[in-house]
Amino acid sequence: MKHDSPFALEITRAASTFAALGSEQRLHVLRVLVRAGPEGLTIGELGMRSGVTGSTLTHHMKILAAAGLVDQKRQGRKIICVGIDYARIEDIATFLMKECCADSAVPHDKHEASHG
Repeated sequence: MKHDSPFALEITRAASTFAALGSEQRLHVLRVLVRAGPEGLTIGELGMRSGVTGSTLTHHMKILAAAGLVDQKRQGRKIICVGIDYARIEDIATFLMKECCADSAVPHDKHEASHG
């Protein structure tokens, strides 16, 4: 697919992110990591909290990492810490909301008031 504009590239990146989140288990794993905060969790702790373990968790983490949503780092020989790329999460939220109500007859601030 040819990308002629920065917007097209942004759409492609967003689609890749949404594809990674297209699994209930991956979305649950990501939510567990968001709740854990910026220090992340070890793989073992993530497995215990999410209920997803072993090769299934490894598979999901590879997909989330490839989408740029999580980061995996070794600490010492045994422990693998996993953390969320909060900037990436903000990027995807901004992508969804940046044109909010652009074509609506109701001004943007009226939409915020009705949802706030």
